Amino acid sequence: MPEYPVVPGRPCAVASTLELVGDRWALLIAREIMFGNRRFSQIARNTGAPRDRLAARLKSLVANGILERHEYQATRFEYHLTEAGKELFPLLISFLAWGDRWAVEEPPMIVEHHGHQVQATTVCSVCGETIDGRGLHWTPNTPGWSMAGPEA
Repeated sequence: MPEYPVVPGRPCAVASTLELVGDRWALLIAREIMFGNRRFSQIARNTGAPRDRLAARLKSLVANGILERHEYQATRFEYHLTEAGKELFPLLISFLAWGDRWAVEEPPMIVEHHGHQVQATTVCSVCGETIDGRGLHWTPNTPGWSMAGPEA
């Protein structure tokens, strides 16, 4: 079982997540593996990552339980997403939707689901309502912390 990252500042799952997969290469690696590109050379070509940085990032993603390494030839490996890695899919779809709207002039990729273009949204699995920031209540769950920050 990987150790969870310790991050400075407010105890927060967002900060811990970013510590694990918050750099450019981690999410692009996950994207490529989701596309079926599992070999180092394919990942390097399609992400543009420097080979030394890619090797280090793959190693850390394996160590953190996000990827698994499978040998397909002597000393040659493919990378596969673990359950934790597969659960990055909604995050990547959300990044894609945000990027299509705010980061590019024309979407470089179209994602379809059963013949219609995907429209990413976050929905509460209990009540079915779209989560858009309204109606949320935040409760700190770490001793010594309030919404304003550390308690004196």
